[in-house]
Amino acid sequence: MFYEKQDTYKTIKDLTYFIGNSAVELQDKNENREDIELASFSYNDAKYIRKQMQINNEDLYFLSMYMCVFADNEKDLEYLLNKVEGILQSNGIMSKRANFRQEEVFSSCLPLNLNEKSLKSSSRRNVLTDGLISTYPFISNSIFDETGILFGINRFTNSMIMIDRFNKDKYKNANMCVFGTSGAGKSFFTKLMILRHRMSGMDQYIIDPEREYRELCENLDGLLIKIGPQSNTYINILDIRKDGIEEDGHGYLQTKLSKLKGFFKLVFGDINEEEWANFEEKLILAYNEKGITFDDETLFENGDVDNFRIARKFKSTDKMPILEDVYNKLISDEKTKRLGIKLRPFVKGSLSYLNNHTNIVLDNKLIVADIYELGEENIQFAVYIFTEFFWDQIKKDRNQKKAIYMDEIWRLIGVTSNRDVASFIYKIFKTIRKYGGSGVAITQDISDLFSLDNGNFGKSILNNSSIKCFFALEEESIMTLSDFINISEKEKIEMKSLKKGESLVFVGDNHILTKIEASKNEKEIIERGDLNKKDNNSTWG
Repeated sequence: MFYEKQDTYKTIKDLTYFIGNSAVELQDKNENREDIELASFSYNDAKYIRKQMQINNEDLYFLSMYMCVFADNEKDLEYLLNKVEGILQSNGIMSKRANFRQEEVFSSCLPLNLNEKSLKSSSRRNVLTDGLISTYPFISNSIFDETGILFGINRFTNSMIMIDRFNKDKYKNANMCVFGTSGAGKSFFTKLMILRHRMSGMDQYIIDPEREYRELCENLDGLLIKIGPQSNTYINILDIRKDGIEEDGHGYLQTKLSKLKGFFKLVFGDINEEEWANFEEKLILAYNEKGITFDDETLFENGDVDNFRIARKFKSTDKMPILEDVYNKLISDEKTKRLGIKLRPFVKGSLSYLNNHTNIVLDNKLIVADIYELGEENIQFAVYIFTEFFWDQIKKDRNQKKAIYMDEIWRLIGVTSNRDVASFIYKIFKTIRKYGGSGVAITQDISDLFSLDNGNFGKSILNNSSIKCFFALEEESIMTLSDFINISEKEKIEMKSLKKGESLVFVGDNHILTKIEASKNEKEIIERGDLNKKDNNSTWG
């Protein structure tokens, strides 16, 4: 292969001259010209090349490619030539035999840097810098951020892939998607990321619906929070927190009401605007009974005396209403009694553990929310409660790196959820960057992820994630993904045939086939207490 860079000034000048002449010829509308379509294509190509050179600072090269085919006899040579030509044609590459110029081609293929003039005129093709990159052989893109953590090893080059997803100069956000079938290695990879970020002192919040991170939390001295019938830890969904609105913002109650809309629509299902207006009225009354109004000052009270001044402090959780206060308002009014009946299980029934004041103190940099005990039918309520709870914590300190991991995120943005909940999750992925945070979406149910609102919410989260890690996927899942992101045919085959512990990592325009690597100590920490599980008796780490 020979690359000959062309003079940029001369090329643009020649292109401009050609474009001007072609435009005049095309305006003549000489439809009798047999080459009218060819002239139109050449005109558009010339405009594109000039635009790329002037706006994107690309260079124009002449590219010449030669291949030598060897054989011991003429019959074998003809067979090999036909085979090579067939391979090239199947990949959309045109080839031409160098009849009567075999010696010149052979000389050009020798390590003499000699591109015979007699070959140039018939073999060269123009190519821009962007296209030229793809012709470099034996090169695989890799990423090495000096301040990053190890993601894995490039399977082709054995080079380390180090990514600092919080690098604002390099990545548009720190969000990440981790998709893969059960047993493909996505859980191990996620735990490995949590472990390595734990060493760097990053705040990490994990929503665990399948009780997969319990042992890791214990091994890393994290804080495990459980919500369920057997737990004694509680979170009050009606809590208004000091960090619940933007810095220097106002409108605590208004902001809280908009957040609660998603939760109560999970409780009530589809309700009309009149019913929602009546319900919101009762909700506001419940806050009013606790002395909380739309005046932000009602959320502050006098504290201790400090330097002869009375300090102001935010109201504690025991001064907030709970679900029972709302229930009593609903059940006492015929217009809202139906909604009160729907809320009754959360107050007097199987979900009454959600009817308590918050008694959790978040004093750890690694917090795992175990919601396994809630069961399949009720798990979406706890996922929403913890997501909203952690979101307020994330907004506290913009300078501190933090991440929220949402396992089985399809529960919140899939068909079993609703638009308000999905919009809240989308908002997290869209705005978490400005708080120094990272959202991590983990799932194995690709079709469910894109099942709500024609897949718009799943697509939005995918597009708002700078890093995407695809482990082995079923063909149906791959086809669903290909409707929302660009995946080449080769990459589709790779996704389907990935071994356990291998991932196709998308970082911007770089698509890297990666082998996830863990040290012996890391693997012991992740799998300690879980070694008897069959799917953890692997050796790929």
